[in-house]
Amino acid sequence: MFNFEAHRETKYKNVMTKILFTYDMLRKGFAGLTERYDVTFPEGRNFSPEEVLDMIPEYEVLCSSFAIPVNKELIEKGTNLRLVANFGVGYNNIDVAYALEKGITIANTPHAVIAPTANLALGLMIDAARRITECDRRLRKEGKEMKTGILENLGTNITGQTLGIIGLGRIGKALCKRANACGMEVIYHNRRQLHLEEETRLDVVYAELEELLEKSDFVSLNAPYTPETHHLIGENELKRMKQSAILINTARGALVDEKALVRALKEREILAAGLDVYEFDDFPSPELLGLENVVLTPHIGTQTLHDRLEMAKEVTNNVIGFLEGDRPVSKVVRP
Repeated sequence: MFNFEAHRETKYKNVMTKILFTYDMLRKGFAGLTERYDVTFPEGRNFSPEEVLDMIPEYEVLCSSFAIPVNKELIEKGTNLRLVANFGVGYNNIDVAYALEKGITIANTPHAVIAPTANLALGLMIDAARRITECDRRLRKEGKEMKTGILENLGTNITGQTLGIIGLGRIGKALCKRANACGMEVIYHNRRQLHLEEETRLDVVYAELEELLEKSDFVSLNAPYTPETHHLIGENELKRMKQSAILINTARGALVDEKALVRALKEREILAAGLDVYEFDDFPSPELLGLENVVLTPHIGTQTLHDRLEMAKEVTNNVIGFLEGDRPVSKVVRP
């Protein structure tokens, strides 16, 4: 059995509330918890799923990440568990329906991820449009042999172009503001259309999915992943897009049928893509790695030190708010 007594970090050993972290990072971001409660961290690594299963009966709060599945088995063993505070906006690692059924609150970090993810989406748009990464690779490889004439290495503008955003939630709205600042027209598709006042404030126009795909020069996926949105973009949707269109995905990989996307990029049915997430195991398929007209990043949507610290603070506030009721908690209210 794992000896976790040595891993506890607290200034108040007599405090009853026990909090288990499955990961060890950014301790200063969680200072508000270690000052108040009995907190257990692993040392310099993540706990394994087996270790968490072994320890969980003692704890009231679990601070989890995608590395650990919070499944029925874990929930059943968490006989004192009251809160699961996930590090991230996504919660696919958690059996939310079962946890809620057991009276366990689920919290995530939807606010800290907004700006960095929207910034990355805009960066991928510009990179793919202006062929920045492609030209960087070629210049390093070809050196002075690379052609640099007036009509060589032509890219695409973003100013004056139409951006179609699928999923106008917090991140989609943040991207909308950035696109408007770049002089883009923005249309969107959502499960529910926004009120006219909010559309006017954001300077966006609603479109059905088919219309959005046909009209957009750039299509950005910012929708949550659900069974209904699995392969939201597949062969038929890619065929509806302009040949000059660029697809951006910073949401969830399985929103896109990756095999269909590879074919569309190879056959130039669309111009390019910028991807931060992938359908299989968070890593692009070998076919994508071999294509020049796609920009690939390894799921770095929130990968800045500042934003990781902000996420840690949001986890901290969720836990304190839940335990003490003195601040809002970002609760997940449905699967």
